[in-house]
Amino acid sequence: MLTDALVILGAAGIVIPVFTRFRITPVIGFILIGIAVGPFGLGSMVYEYPWLGHVTISDPEGLEPFAEFGIILLLFTIGLELSFKRLWQMRRLVFGLGALELIIIGSSLAMALSMMGQYWTGALALGFALAFSSTAIVLPISGTSSPVGRAALSMLLFEDIMIVPIVFILGAMAPNAQSEGWEGLVTTLWQGGLVVAALLVLGRLALPRLFAQAARTKSPELFLAASLLVVIGSSLATAAVGLSPIVGALIAGLLIAETEYHGEVEGIMEPFKGLALGIFLITVGMSIDLTTIWSNLGAILGAVVMVLVFKAFVTGLLLRLMGARRSTSAETGVLMASPSETTLIVLAAAGSAMLIQPGTAQFWQIVTAIGLTVTPVLAKLGRIIALKVEPVPEMPDDDVSEGKTIIIGAGRVGRLIADMLAAHDKPYVAIDSDADLIAEAKRKGFRATFGDAARGDALSRLGIETAAAVVLTMDEPVLAQRLVTKLRRNYPDLLIVARARDTRRAAELYRAGASHAVPETLESSLQLSEAVLVDIGVPMGPVIASIHEKRDEFRAQLERDGNLDRKPQLRTSTLES
Repeated sequence: MLTDALVILGAAGIVIPVFTRFRITPVIGFILIGIAVGPFGLGSMVYEYPWLGHVTISDPEGLEPFAEFGIILLLFTIGLELSFKRLWQMRRLVFGLGALELIIIGSSLAMALSMMGQYWTGALALGFALAFSSTAIVLPISGTSSPVGRAALSMLLFEDIMIVPIVFILGAMAPNAQSEGWEGLVTTLWQGGLVVAALLVLGRLALPRLFAQAARTKSPELFLAASLLVVIGSSLATAAVGLSPIVGALIAGLLIAETEYHGEVEGIMEPFKGLALGIFLITVGMSIDLTTIWSNLGAILGAVVMVLVFKAFVTGLLLRLMGARRSTSAETGVLMASPSETTLIVLAAAGSAMLIQPGTAQFWQIVTAIGLTVTPVLAKLGRIIALKVEPVPEMPDDDVSEGKTIIIGAGRVGRLIADMLAAHDKPYVAIDSDADLIAEAKRKGFRATFGDAARGDALSRLGIETAAAVVLTMDEPVLAQRLVTKLRRNYPDLLIVARARDTRRAAELYRAGASHAVPETLESSLQLSEAVLVDIGVPMGPVIASIHEKRDEFRAQLERDGNLDRKPQLRTSTLES
């Protein structure tokens, strides 16, 4: 165990820095490490060269629980990025687009495999297994805030929900299965519904108190213990009644996202998620037998290409029919084309039910492993195709000048701020992940560029290190709070001005590190007050003075609500001048 741990930690210490230096996703690196240290790589020569045992994985099966834990932590952090309100807003995509994507791709692949000679029950199992896409690899690449990320998230959420019903149905289709399979599915569904309801009620009541107590101790260890307690407890609760543990992890993340502690929880869990996902990717690499691939190269490559092309075409077409832009449809379709880690689970279930032969299962496991390996390459290919089908104009060269203001969001509010900055000859650039808004802003003469501010290098490309200020204009409270927290952590002296829906959200943004948080409800009330006072005869000068005084009172109150004893010294000289 210690040798395996040393290999994994050594791989993480080598892969992440090296691949980051060359701007290559570590996903490929971890899979390549898995190929090298697995039983089909250097592990196959241990008996001939015993010293290789110190640099190979001696117990591949022992890594599986840690790999599964990585998927659980991923779904947990996805829940932290969402909220129940945002999830409800996505219901049409999740249960509309997600259901159509899984059903159409699964049934079409099943028909194709059936026509190629596979018995219909095995073809159905293989078709739906290959229809799944990789949550563990796709979402870290796409994020959840861009149009591509939202589309991918909606389909992946539906797939994660459908894992358990599909596995149960495959069990019921086994040659020797009786009615217990269907009865077990019904039992799991009603028991799972009760557990989910109990988690929602208990979570809303207990989690704020639990994390409040952990926060009062000012102990990072206790906060970490509370976070792990919640995610593992929720996962075990859903697993105990037959649901997937990732359902419990997602619910736990959604519940914590509704509290004021979600930013701290996300930050403290991030290293564990990254390492556990690295272990999962290593296990994927260990399942790839290069000798078998070479001996069946033509058939395997043909199967990989068939699955990737078909899934990309169907997913892109569905998105286009549902109103997505050509660029979003193309990029999402290519990104979602590869099979999934869930494919391996469904293949194992189909093999246990004797719906497919062991050789067939091994063939498609190799196809799946190759598909997972090339997913980062597909992501880059998808972006290239998206720019080809719908080009986005480049920024002018002087958009990377020093001392400019970066406006995150190119909608109505962002364009108004840009107008005011331009009126005072202050340089700015707006960034948005909605290509429609960027195209409209450029047509109207604004400096704007396409990009997802939540991704690591998007703001760096715009020169945030020398920016005068960052203004967050998006109407997405969870995303805004996460961005403010990240910006304040990385740039302690940066002026951060954020839009808030109301005073409660403004106080949360102050706690996250905003220099100024402007609630819409407050400003609309002050403007109404100004209009009525002037129209009933009060002189303009006293009205403006009283409005400023009232605004300062509210700002001071919001800072107190945000637990700010004093304002940090911020780099505001450029704007004030």
